[in-house]
Amino acid sequence: MPNKPKTVSSEYGASQIKVLEGLEPVRLRPGMYIGSTDSKGLHHLITEIVDNSVDESLAGFTKNIIVTLNQDGSARIEDDGRGIPTGMHESGVSALEVAMTKLHAGAKFDSNTYKVSGGLHGVGASVVNALSEWLIAEIHREGKIFRQEYHRGQPVKGVEIVGKSNHTGTITSFLPDKKIFTDTSFNTQIIEQSIRERAYIIPGLKFYFRDDRTDYEKTFYFEGGIKSLVTHVNLDKKVLNDTIYISADSDNINVEAAVQYTDAYSEIVESFVNVINTRDGGTHLTGFRMALTRAINDYAKKIGLLKEGEAFTGDDTKEGLTAVVAVKIPTERIQFESQTKAKLNNPEVQGIVNTVVKAGLDTYFEEHPSDARNVVEKIALAARARLAARAAKEAVIRKGELIGSGLPGKLADCQEKDPAFSELFIVEGDSAGGSAKQGRDRKYQAILPLKGKILNTERAHLEKIINFEGLKDLVIALGMGIGETLNPAKLRYHRIVIMTDADVDGQHIETLLLTFFYRHMHSIIEGGYLYVAMPPLYRLQAGKEIKYVYNDEELVKLNSTFKNASMQRYKGLGEMNAEQLWDTTMNPANRILKQVTIDDAAGADHTFDMLMGDEVAPRKRFIQTYAKDANLDI
Repeated sequence: MPNKPKTVSSEYGASQIKVLEGLEPVRLRPGMYIGSTDSKGLHHLITEIVDNSVDESLAGFTKNIIVTLNQDGSARIEDDGRGIPTGMHESGVSALEVAMTKLHAGAKFDSNTYKVSGGLHGVGASVVNALSEWLIAEIHREGKIFRQEYHRGQPVKGVEIVGKSNHTGTITSFLPDKKIFTDTSFNTQIIEQSIRERAYIIPGLKFYFRDDRTDYEKTFYFEGGIKSLVTHVNLDKKVLNDTIYISADSDNINVEAAVQYTDAYSEIVESFVNVINTRDGGTHLTGFRMALTRAINDYAKKIGLLKEGEAFTGDDTKEGLTAVVAVKIPTERIQFESQTKAKLNNPEVQGIVNTVVKAGLDTYFEEHPSDARNVVEKIALAARARLAARAAKEAVIRKGELIGSGLPGKLADCQEKDPAFSELFIVEGDSAGGSAKQGRDRKYQAILPLKGKILNTERAHLEKIINFEGLKDLVIALGMGIGETLNPAKLRYHRIVIMTDADVDGQHIETLLLTFFYRHMHSIIEGGYLYVAMPPLYRLQAGKEIKYVYNDEELVKLNSTFKNASMQRYKGLGEMNAEQLWDTTMNPANRILKQVTIDDAAGADHTFDMLMGDEVAPRKRFIQTYAKDANLDI
């Protein structure tokens, strides 16, 4: 069971007051500066350095950025900007050392140097330095090459001149500190996605990405900006209108929006502030949604699709929507919620975006009546589906199945009532469900068996989902509702584990469940509550010694040392008895769980649409491309 909070000492005096100097606070509490010390925090280090180079591009000085992953696990970011100043600062050390070792120090506070930037607090480079085993800054400017090396945030020695140069720019190389991060291995796809986003947001800026660990390289350059990004997201989808592009300045704030509708049932919306992906949205996204809903309602009334007093809701306008909203705000005015810059807080931006986007949509609808009608008719279908889903849900509620104590009969609930310490295992089949119920720790582990494959929710409206028995049971068990009544605060379990057989059918069921959670309970994934269990494939026994093996590679290694062992190949969870299932897959001390995360929302959306949607051609291409990589012996 997850550990509950420990009590603290009652002693509290002057000796307990600590003063942290220099970069010590960063190493002591890294999560305050980069969000976490897991993979997300690790990759944030590269983002911080890359964004310094991007800011040079926004200021008009950088045309090329090179990002390299080195074989020794370090990263190198190079640009052709002005180069960080190396002259003596008033504090008594070089300006370079100030930028690399002092929190809240940098040129982002000077609006004459950077009118628009992603930096706000002046902690980016210094935080990366503090959390790196080593960092080397190489500056090209004034015809010279300046170099300074740091060890865990501290300069090894002063700035040195190591050569001559005929160009300008900054090169930053660093190795993440293994004492700080749980894993220091960079993920190519995560970095690639981050670079691609910035290349779309800044047309004309060229990124070169190299992974020397695998000899992989790629170039990113998009003249079309966010309009090209929408086209990329909607690849292989049936679109209902040409991409609507809106751009205007108001109160010294630049607003850009690109909007397109498809025949999909879900939405994908990206928002950016000064090229920073604001994954949690903010006032700019709120303003956009308000404008979109108003514009669609106004046009629907104009063409007679809505009567007086009728209106589409914001949720109706989300179905099939693909949009990118990007604002550029002067550095001195920008207000992020935290250093991770995931949410914009500027209140005035909401009204500015609302006004700009509403005017742009009104103009487009007037000039493109055919596209406009396609859009509003799509929204009208979504509204009818919403009303049908509400009716279906109310019918179920009247039977007492979605509220009160009417938990599904198949659910073996746990005794723990605090969601933070409760787990739900979604198990394939009654046989495995029986073993799981017998083997579990009933104090905090609940079991919900599913019979057979569930509905493919990629192309299903909500009323069909509510009426599907297995999914209805799951919705009731989770307790947070669905659709317009979804309330994440009512989630009954903060660890939800998909536990299926290690065969083709099991993987299909796992994919169907992932599709359901991604499309209809996205907040569960965003909250970090969804996991996939990794049951063993083999059981080896030699005498009284038993070993469990989770993949074929591990089996080959073990066979060379674990002699004369008998082997059992598990083809399903139901082949394990309760004790074996507990020991290998459910016991927190031994089990392996993979947490489901979304680092690339657009990529995830495209994959789900391709694999689970109606279009056959994209799915066929995917299968043909990756068929050789598939393991069919499962």
